[in-house]
Amino acid sequence: MRTAYQEGRSIAALARDHDVSRGAIRTAVADLLPEYTAADPGAPAPELPVVLDMPGKVADFLRAAELEPAEHATLDQGVPVRRGQGYTLRVTAVPAIHRQLLDHCQPLDGTEAVPAQRKARREYGNRVNALGTDN
Repeated sequence: MRTAYQEGRSIAALARDHDVSRGAIRTAVADLLPEYTAADPGAPAPELPVVLDMPGKVADFLRAAELEPAEHATLDQGVPVRRGQGYTLRVTAVPAIHRQLLDHCQPLDGTEAVPAQRKARREYGNRVNALGTDN
């Protein structure tokens, strides 16, 4: 697979040939990709963006919070998905951004938050924490 990529085969074509996702191919050839920095071979591979569903109550809280520009941009690019009476925001970001957004949600653990907000924060926290076990 790596040899075929070096010979010019596209990631999409390799994914079709091997019946796997393009993400799996990117992971397999990560050190061959142009954005890979070979200056420090011991450096960890760059984090790839992941898609997580953020409960609407968490998204609403974060929109009113003091966030960094990258965090605001991440929320703005999220895709709302209707869920019954509420919604979920489908957010694509690197795990580090998801962790930063989760850190901003700490006030939702307090007694001033309503139970639905605390539950939404726990759900998002579980999804973000699951990223650490997959890496």
